[in-house]
Amino acid sequence: MQIQDVELVISAVAPMQYPTDGLPEIALTGRSNVGKSSMINKLIQRKKMARTSSTPGKTQTLNFYKLNDAFYFVDVPGYGYAKVSKTDREKFSQMIETYLQERQTLRGVISLIDVRHEPTKDDLAMYNYLQFFGVPVLVVATKGDKVPRGKWNQRESKLKKALQLNQTDELIVFSSTSGIGADQIWQWVESHLTD
Repeated sequence: MQIQDVELVISAVAPMQYPTDGLPEIALTGRSNVGKSSMINKLIQRKKMARTSSTPGKTQTLNFYKLNDAFYFVDVPGYGYAKVSKTDREKFSQMIETYLQERQTLRGVISLIDVRHEPTKDDLAMYNYLQFFGVPVLVVATKGDKVPRGKWNQRESKLKKALQLNQTDELIVFSSTSGIGADQIWQWVESHLTD
């Protein structure tokens, strides 16, 4: 997909701030430091639209990026935030749950995990949560460039098994360095925008 126009419309913390134009949305979730901002920037072919940070957990709002005036990417705060208080953590969880459960224009979630490691408890909880609410999920295993190509199949099957990936959800290995996997991600996004 060619992205001509990108606009950060709003950084929201509550439903009353969400866009009201009714455009479809694809949310992106993942642990802090999993490479969410890097993936967004690679997909939309902009270097610094989504801010990457050396400090995990910097995104503390739902960031609505309008693409081609046709749909949104919604960057959800990373979970597993090490350096935030318990109160803040609960606040984030509530904000994320409210969005994922109640947003009528949400068409699917891209759930990011690190290809090099077993899914964390938080990764498993997020996937199970999305399953429970019947949200279509694409699991993207990031940092593919950090694993030799010959080991991808092995890592993929381990991750699928650990997540107990169901029949309808896919898993794609992605690298924000090389862009490998980006076309498959866009195919999934396009197929879910028209649902």
